[in-house]
Amino acid sequence: MLTIRFTRKGKKNQPFFRMVVCDKKNSAKAGKSLEILGNYNPITKEKGIKKERVEHWLKVGAQPSDRVHNFLISEGVIKGEKIAVHAKSKKKEGETEEKTAPPETPEAKPAE
Repeated sequence: MLTIRFTRKGKKNQPFFRMVVCDKKNSAKAGKSLEILGNYNPITKEKGIKKERVEHWLKVGAQPSDRVHNFLISEGVIKGEKIAVHAKSKKKEGETEEKTAPPETPEAKPAE
């Protein structure tokens, strides 16, 4: 199955992302991408997308990752609602209280 995802390029503390089409089982870091569809620089907020090619790959059946899906919606390439990328975990009240309480230690007996 094909997927459209971001691959990170750039230097340390200077990220630069490319939007690529690759096979889902191959890592985006492996460099085995079929086509580069665009780029995104989060520092300068610079964006570039090949809209026709993105639409082509979506028609062929490529699935965008959650972040790419949200990126394409914000750029107006596709329509729909954004996907929550970082879902908040729901913790039970009893679990949080147990973890925050310090562990009880037995008192040391004085030496005789």
